[in-house]
Amino acid sequence: MGLKLTGVSLMVHAFRIGAALFVFVGLVMAAYTVASAPTRVANRLGLRGLKRTRALQTNDAWATFEPLVRWLGVRVSGIPSDDQRAELDRQISLAGDFLGLTAEEYLALFILSAFGGSLAGAVGGYLLEMGMLLVFAGFILGLVLPYLVVSGEAQERMKNISRGLPYVIDLMALSMSAGLDFPGAIRQVVEKSSNPDDPIVEEFTLILQTLNLGRTRKDALLEFARRAPNASVSEFVNSLVQAEERGNPVAEVLTIQAASSRLRRSVRAEELASKAGVKMALPLMLVFFAVLGLIVGPAMMNISDGM
Repeated sequence: MGLKLTGVSLMVHAFRIGAALFVFVGLVMAAYTVASAPTRVANRLGLRGLKRTRALQTNDAWATFEPLVRWLGVRVSGIPSDDQRAELDRQISLAGDFLGLTAEEYLALFILSAFGGSLAGAVGGYLLEMGMLLVFAGFILGLVLPYLVVSGEAQERMKNISRGLPYVIDLMALSMSAGLDFPGAIRQVVEKSSNPDDPIVEEFTLILQTLNLGRTRKDALLEFARRAPNASVSEFVNSLVQAEERGNPVAEVLTIQAASSRLRRSVRAEELASKAGVKMALPLMLVFFAVLGLIVGPAMMNISDGM
């Protein structure tokens, strides 16, 4: 029996040594890949550079880690291919140029987060005597954490744009009915907004800047649809592009779009209200059984004591 236990303990010890060696080799290979990869010069001009400046001014934590992320982003800039870089850049754009990140710095965040998760897992595994299990769990959690944060920011941004678009279309329709042109109507949307950081206001500010640079209305609208790919924005952009191509009055199209947006918003609210009852059924059942247990439990205990 003692020999059997000794053999098992030796196997566990060997497994721990092998796992630690595997992690060490992986870190060495990752460091070599980062150090030997060619570098590129990141471009932070334009809207993304403005977002970087705002984030540094308002987020102390990001201001602390930004130099490290920027340095590592240059080191890993030669690792992703053009397609991978385009996909990373698309995720950042959907999140509203989150923190002003570049694609290379986004990749650097994955690496730093995975390393931090592994380190936290190693400390937790040592304190809880769980070995390499928490290291692996911390690595996986740290690896997916940047994507979860950026995708969550993108979903929240899409909701805000869909929620604010009907009001914007109403204001544009009223402005163009009063005699303003299309850029003037967009300027009214930007100037009358009480929150310049609202995603819908940021997007229309970008449209106005694009028009001021001499690009066509169609190009500016298609860029808006690319940065905010949802049904409401696509319908709005397609209707304005078709109106421009066919020569239809834009003010009338906006009036129709405003009515359609209000109807869609009402239908969406009714759908959410109908789903709320179904989602509340399980919590209400749990509350019911808990209350029932609080009432019936003491009675059953009194009955059993009486018997």
